[in-house]
Amino acid sequence: MRKSLFAAGAVLSYVFLVGFFFTNKMMYIKKRSVKEIVDRETEAGHFIQKEYDEYDKTDVTVPSPFGYNISGYLIAPHETKKYMIICHGVTVSRVNSVKYMKIFLNRGYNVLIYDHRSHGESGGSTTSYGHYEKYDLQAVVNWLRHYAGSGSTIGVHGESMGAVTALLYAGIVEDGADFYIADCPFADLEEQLLYRLKVEFNIPPQMVMPIAKRFLKLRDGYSMESVSPVKAVENIENPVLFIHSTEDDYIPSDATRRLHEKKVKGFKQLYFAKKGTHAMSYTENRKQYEEAVDGFLERVKEKRNRPAQPRQA
Repeated sequence: MRKSLFAAGAVLSYVFLVGFFFTNKMMYIKKRSVKEIVDRETEAGHFIQKEYDEYDKTDVTVPSPFGYNISGYLIAPHETKKYMIICHGVTVSRVNSVKYMKIFLNRGYNVLIYDHRSHGESGGSTTSYGHYEKYDLQAVVNWLRHYAGSGSTIGVHGESMGAVTALLYAGIVEDGADFYIADCPFADLEEQLLYRLKVEFNIPPQMVMPIAKRFLKLRDGYSMESVSPVKAVENIENPVLFIHSTEDDYIPSDATRRLHEKKVKGFKQLYFAKKGTHAMSYTENRKQYEEAVDGFLERVKEKRNRPAQPRQA
C-alpha cells in the first residue's frame, strides 16, 4: 500500500513539476529590456537614438478585447492613405520594429508599431504565441481603418511570433489587411515546441508534451492546436510575402516553405535569404530583402489597380 501511494505521489509530483515548469516558460517567457534591444539594434546599424527621438510619434492606445490596453506609436509623416502595421517577435518590443518601419517610411507609407500583450508597455499577463495576439491585431487594424478612413491601404509586417500573429489573424479572424509580409514564422506551435524540446532539453517529447498541452489549456485557456498557421494560411486570399533565412536553426526555413505551399488562394511570393540566423534575414541581406519587398509591393499595386473582370454568365 505504501509503495503504491509513494508511486502515485511520485507520478503526481512529476506531472505537476513538468506541467508548471514548461507552461511557465511559455506563458511568462523572459523579456529583453529596452536597453538590451536598443543596444542590439544600434550595434546592427538599425537604430539611431537621435533619429528615433526626432520622429513625430503619436501615442496610440487600443483597447484589447481581453480587457487591457495595447500601446503603440503612429509615425505618419506622409500625406497618404498607405499604412503599415509592424508586429514584433517574442521577448522584444516595438523598438525591434524600427528597422522594418524605416523600410516602409522610405517607400511612402505611414507606420504603426505596437507592443504585443505582455511586452513593452502593453497590458496582458501572458504570451500566447499568436492565439490571443491575433485578436489584438484585429483591434489594431480596426483602429487604423477608422483613423485612416475609406480608401486606405493597410499592410501588416510580422517577424517570428509577429508573423504567426499576422497569419492567424488573416486566416482565422478576418482577412482584414490588404497584404501581409510574414518573416520567419513557425508552421505549427506543437511542432515547433517538439523541435525545441529536442534541441534544448534532449527530453523524449512523449514525457512532456501531453502534460504541457493539458496544463496550457487549464492555465491560459487555449489549446496548442489553435496556434497552427499552416492550417490558417489556406483561408488567406489577400497577398502574402513569405520570408525566411535558410540558415535559421531556431525555426527551420522548411516551416515557411510549407506555409507558402499551403496558401492556395490569391497571390503569394517567397523569398529565402541566404544568410542570417533566426529573425536576421534583413540584417544580413538588406539589399535583397528590400528588393523582395519592392517586387511584392509592386505586384500588390498592380493587383489593386487591375480592373475587376466581369463574371461570365
